[in-house]
Amino acid sequence: MSATAREVVLGVGAGIAAYKSCDLLRRLQDRGYAITVVPTPSSLNFVGAATWQALSGRPVATAVWENTHEVSHISISERADFFLIAPATADLIARIAAGRADDLLTNLVLASDAPIMIVPAMHPQMWNDPATVANVATLRSRGYTVMEPEVGRLTGSDTGQGRFPDTSAIIDRFDAITGNIRDLVGKRILISGGGTREAIDPVRFIGNRSSGKQSMAIARAAALRGADVHLVAANIDTSTLSGVTVRHVESAADMGAGLAEEFASCDVLIMCAAVADVKPVHSVVEKIKKSLFTSIELEANPDLLAELGARKTGQVMIGFAAETSNLAESARSKLVAKGLDIIYVNDVSNGAIFGKDTTSGIIITRTGADIALKEVSKDALANLLLDHAIRQLG
Repeated sequence: MSATAREVVLGVGAGIAAYKSCDLLRRLQDRGYAITVVPTPSSLNFVGAATWQALSGRPVATAVWENTHEVSHISISERADFFLIAPATADLIARIAAGRADDLLTNLVLASDAPIMIVPAMHPQMWNDPATVANVATLRSRGYTVMEPEVGRLTGSDTGQGRFPDTSAIIDRFDAITGNIRDLVGKRILISGGGTREAIDPVRFIGNRSSGKQSMAIARAAALRGADVHLVAANIDTSTLSGVTVRHVESAADMGAGLAEEFASCDVLIMCAAVADVKPVHSVVEKIKKSLFTSIELEANPDLLAELGARKTGQVMIGFAAETSNLAESARSKLVAKGLDIIYVNDVSNGAIFGKDTTSGIIITRTGADIALKEVSKDALANLLLDHAIRQLG
């Protein structure tokens, strides 16, 4: 199992409920899972591969003979921490129970020892047929989790047990299997994110390339784990966040004021923002003409993290660093100098990380071993940092 424990294969069977798995995929992503969709060939009659690729952001394959140079049925199964097969038809359940391997999904199931959860959806008579009953019993005896389908209206006018469960019910059951629990209830998490902008004139500013994606991922993950989350957001769109209190700011001074107001009452501070190191000594209210724009006199911005560290009264403090070389050494020096408990140092060589959904770097703590990460999702990093914060809180 990987260090992130968030890689999921979402298998999709050939049932009309396949369209509901589009929403299921989105909700799983919201909870920090990284999804690889593996539909059965027949399921593409309901939802096409292009849809799954667009939603997951990953390639989609259905047959063993696609991408043979990657040996997909081995490489995907080795990467997966969990399998969620939803919907599962009577035919798909029968093939898995019989140990068949006639498409990529059933090959993956045989090649993996990861926990597997199956969500059946079919006509009531098919669900209650002795063959299906026996196949489900076989899978459960092998350690598979098989949800009971709901009772309700199905295709046409038929009603009975066989309906695809609500997304929330599926995720609750899946979270119980994966251990994705609400372990931050009662904790107040303060996060800074985005990149500050220091005005030169009404048009121009000094800024940086931070997209704010990592801070958004941390805020989302903390909220899903039950925390009271406050995000001080510098120049980022937070319209997709829910369950998070957001304070929008522009400059380093604005961010400093927002953090100072919230810091005393937080349990954890995660300083993810890229705060501009300097600002113009003079900011003018009229646009500077191009012909007069020859030089800018600069002065240093306050060190917000150091200022907050000096006020620390028991808070767990997590900082970020962006480096192109000597990552661990530079980050460890910053951890000590700023009074941090944990620091994550990004490898930003050649402009990497900025605006992307993945990150590479090293997690460094005061007491534990360094953890090197290579091309993991920012959602996965968010949950790893929160795991370490919980340990620090005791």
